[in-house]
Amino acid sequence: MKYFKEDKNVLLATFEFQNFLKALDFVNIVWNIAEISHHHPDIHLHNYKYVTISTTTHDTWNNLTEKDYILAERIESSYKK
Repeated sequence: MKYFKEDKNVLLATFEFQNFLKALDFVNIVWNIAEISHHHPDIHLHNYKYVTISTTTHDTWNNLTEKDYILAERIESSYKK
C-alpha cells in the first residue's frame, strides 16, 4: 500500500486533490466502494482539498482485519491525483 499506513489498530491515509469538487467526487467513490465491500471507513474532507480516511474493524474491538486491507487497496486503486 502506497498511501495507507498502519497506526496502532487503524489504517490511515490522506489524499490531496486540486479542488473541493474533486475531493468530494473521491468521497463519493469511496462511499460506493464501502457499500459494495460492506465495510465502512471514517471519511474526513478538510481544508477544501484533502480527504483523510481511516479504517478498522469495529466488530473485532477495533482491530485490523483482512477487510481493512482489502478496502484500503480498493480505495488506493481508485485514487487519481
